[in-house]
Amino acid sequence: MGALKERLQAGIIKDNPTFVQVLGMCPTLAVTTSVINAMGMGLSTTAVLICSNLVISLIRNFIPSKIRIPAYIVVIASFVTVVEFLLKAYAPSLYSSLGLFIPLIVVNCIILGRAEAYASKNKPLAAVFDGLGMGLGFTCSLTVIGCIRELLGVGSLCGITVMPSFYPPATVMILAPGAFFTLGILMAILNTIKAKRR
Repeated sequence: MGALKERLQAGIIKDNPTFVQVLGMCPTLAVTTSVINAMGMGLSTTAVLICSNLVISLIRNFIPSKIRIPAYIVVIASFVTVVEFLLKAYAPSLYSSLGLFIPLIVVNCIILGRAEAYASKNKPLAAVFDGLGMGLGFTCSLTVIGCIRELLGVGSLCGITVMPSFYPPATVMILAPGAFFTLGILMAILNTIKAKRR
């Protein structure tokens, strides 16, 4: 059980895909204009990570090494399609907001990387916890970035105005440069904290 807990914590803190491994930058920078979009993308990616890690771990001994990457992509694409249909049916506004970035989960390097580096070499339960940890780490990262960008860029959180009426929204924060500024500052803060703990 300790190893499973370690995999969960590693994805959220020690090996965070966004702030430590700097993976999945395309959705991180593109969809974090609001908290809802950020959480939607993070949870969608988490669902795909858990399911694809589980299936890849179960079939790892049956996949010839020469075709392992195409096989992983087929598994991942199947789960992305399921998530896309579910979002389209039950959360159409979120589906419209995320747009093209839902199908692009198929080529998200976090998912393919975990399939190759972990799920294909470990037992199913460990692979599920790895996917859950990485997914939660990705979701937390996107949500924090989304909170900062929406708060400073629009003056609201989850669509609810929280900044005083005299606050002039910094529109740059909901544009591409705002995503880079937010990500860079958060990474600098986290790296400084990590360096001080050594």
